[in-house]
Amino acid sequence: MVTGLTLLHTSPVHVPVFDALRDRHHPGAVLRHLVAPELLDRARAEGPGAVLCTCSTLGGVAEALAPELGVPVLRVDRPMCAEAVRLGPRIAVLAAVGSTLGPTTALIEEEAGAAPVRVRARVVDGAWERFEAGDTGGYLARVAAAADAVTGADVIVLAQASMADADALVRTAVPVLTSPARGLAAALARQA
Repeated sequence: MVTGLTLLHTSPVHVPVFDALRDRHHPGAVLRHLVAPELLDRARAEGPGAVLCTCSTLGGVAEALAPELGVPVLRVDRPMCAEAVRLGPRIAVLAAVGSTLGPTTALIEEEAGAAPVRVRARVVDGAWERFEAGDTGGYLARVAAAADAVTGADVIVLAQASMADADALVRTAVPVLTSPARGLAAALARQA
């Protein structure tokens, strides 16, 4: 697996700045630069009415930027997590990568407020490797099998948007929630 940090810039002038900072403070760190000045031009010209962050891991960071952006910012998984809390206190969370478990669990607890919830979160073994290999069918099959294996839960949350199509494969009677449709509907409603 390739490691390192990818930086997204809207101007090439930032590349040497971050390379110099890396050289000075983090020698040996691997930086990859993606320069897309058209993103800034487009944002200025079109100005978003709202922003939907489709990454569950980064959703909280995105929502925190709303005051600076001056438009509503919604993480794609917020409506799903609110629905999970409504369906019952025993919530199973499945993710393909471990970095999503903490943010999703925290969001469920935030949505629950004072209501008691018990979140059991786990990574689906081998799912991310299938995803990275481009084996979408294998990825979704692993996610669906993990959902079917869940016991003692009122609801199952598929933590990442990429998992959404697995809900068509599950056979469990436990409700399985995904984020894309709920998140998009909520973001469009906020924009209106």
